[in-house]
Amino acid sequence: MKQFLLFIVLHVTLLANSLPFFHNYEKALTLAKKEHKPLYIFISSQGCGWCHKFETTTLQNIGVQKLLKQEFILVHLIRHKDIIPKRFKTAPVPRHYFVNYDGTLLYDALGYRKVATFKAFLGYAKDQI
Repeated sequence: MKQFLLFIVLHVTLLANSLPFFHNYEKALTLAKKEHKPLYIFISSQGCGWCHKFETTTLQNIGVQKLLKQEFILVHLIRHKDIIPKRFKTAPVPRHYFVNYDGTLLYDALGYRKVATFKAFLGYAKDQI
């Protein structure tokens, strides 16, 4: 019984920390226009170790999650799985794009980023609006 309760608590905790990513750029852009928020677009691939590390470390940070949820419409596109607009490069990955709600590219970056560096990217992207 204790193991079952521990499983439930861990599962709820993981769900509470998950980010509300869109997997469709057009739908996310429509919401961004409606809410006047920029997009954060994370492009990864299924076999990418650096992408996985970014997802399991930086994106699990409570401070990063709070900033992303408050300030951006979130999009996670997986190379060879999701439809990715041709204007975005898909190799190498991980790739990070910050796009204004009107579709204008604000900032882009390549590679794994630790929490402090990624938070700086978020701030820089917000300053470009």
